[in-house]
Amino acid sequence: MEQYFGHMRFVRLLFQRSLGCIYLIAFIVVLNQFPALLGEKGLLPVSEFIKNVPFQRAPSIFYLGYSDHLLVIVAWIGIILSACAILGITEKGPWWVSMALWLVMWVLYLSIVNVGQVFYSFGWESMLCEAGFFCAFLGSRRVMPSLIPILILRWMLFRLELGSGLIKLRGDECWRNCTCLFYHFETQPLPNPLSWYFHHLPKIFLVMGVAFNHFVEIVVPFGLFAWQGIAALCGGLIIFHQLLLIAGGNYAFLNWLTVVLGITALNDNILSKIIPLKSIAMVLRSRIQNGILYALAIVTFCLSIQPALNLFSKRQYMNYSYNPLQLVNSYGAFGSVTRVRYELIIEGTRDAFISAHTRWKEYEFKGKPGDVRRMPPQIAPYQLHLDWQMWFIPFTVTVTDHGLAIDGYDLWFLRFIEKLLEGDRPTLKLLAGNPFPGSRPYFIRVMYYRYRFTDWQERQKTGAWWKRTLVGQYLPPVDLDVLKDYVH
Repeated sequence: MEQYFGHMRFVRLLFQRSLGCIYLIAFIVVLNQFPALLGEKGLLPVSEFIKNVPFQRAPSIFYLGYSDHLLVIVAWIGIILSACAILGITEKGPWWVSMALWLVMWVLYLSIVNVGQVFYSFGWESMLCEAGFFCAFLGSRRVMPSLIPILILRWMLFRLELGSGLIKLRGDECWRNCTCLFYHFETQPLPNPLSWYFHHLPKIFLVMGVAFNHFVEIVVPFGLFAWQGIAALCGGLIIFHQLLLIAGGNYAFLNWLTVVLGITALNDNILSKIIPLKSIAMVLRSRIQNGILYALAIVTFCLSIQPALNLFSKRQYMNYSYNPLQLVNSYGAFGSVTRVRYELIIEGTRDAFISAHTRWKEYEFKGKPGDVRRMPPQIAPYQLHLDWQMWFIPFTVTVTDHGLAIDGYDLWFLRFIEKLLEGDRPTLKLLAGNPFPGSRPYFIRVMYYRYRFTDWQERQKTGAWWKRTLVGQYLPPVDLDVLKDYVH
């Protein structure tokens, strides 16, 4: 088998350390954002969730009793274990030490994702859980690696790539006529500094970009299980494609995690041409370890039946987990592309009475567009959970000739506005700044804008990255007394 797939001694080590970096970032995000979003006094408290959802549906250590103190301990344990994985500390010991480290990280992050509700409902959260679980079976550096977990991780990459490609062809027409990139860089969740430039590329390049995307996501994945030269080439193409996506937008750690999975398609011969490698003395796997690996293969095969059938289904799920352990899921991305970008702009005032002369100040977010002169920031692989949820809200609004048709407000959003009216410090830390330092607003309103990228001439003349047009009012001015009627 090694003659067909190649040696994986150093591929294993590189994958483990790279995945450790993703876990480190994810746990840092948890430490910085989880308490304000989902903590004891958060927008969607975990304590409320676990009262209404049984443990069997969302297994998590927080069912033992959630507290922000416990959350901080979990996050710090995850950060420390991730650092150990990056430094290769546990890989120097017996195979079971490495396995224990990765399984603990998997349990900790699974516990976070399963109670994270809308803020942790993204496909890459499940991806990280799945990748961490199967990484546990790669073994330590002194034990001969097995192809079983390597091939399982390639199977995960295959499902991700092919699922993303097929959902596009089955979804939006612009993917089939290769015009989606005419809109995507402007309307994607969180544009980055290069998104403006990508948007203004000649259309022939954007059409070619879609065609290349289809080739990489639909054709290339089948080469992941070919002999080592072809598999490495396919892995390299996937990595290159992901780096292009990284250059054009902020997608949290989705693309970086896909790059890490792409490493499993390489082999030591390829790595030796890029990185100087030294030989490592290794011992054979024990019977116990082999038994665990064979059992893992059987369980993975059984869990793969539904995701495999999903790839051939006309009603394909884009990101779906078939079990509460977040293992062997269905993946996909951007089955449809928004043509028009709308943004919610939150404004507050210290005026005790609303009049035509009321002065409103905007709240600026860390990632999502607001100030038209601010350059879109580079955020990824870090994730801004609140900013991502703000991107979804306009999809629930219909713009009509008579104004905005709003079908209610999300509970987390109303609680977010309530926190701003209270001047809640943990919530304000999720934003780029507080327009009312040392005080709090009396009223807040939310305006609904159409955003477009400026063109070259407008950018040169005004220095603005965006231009915006007011469409309507999403939330009328509210104070704490009025908002309590909405929330409670």
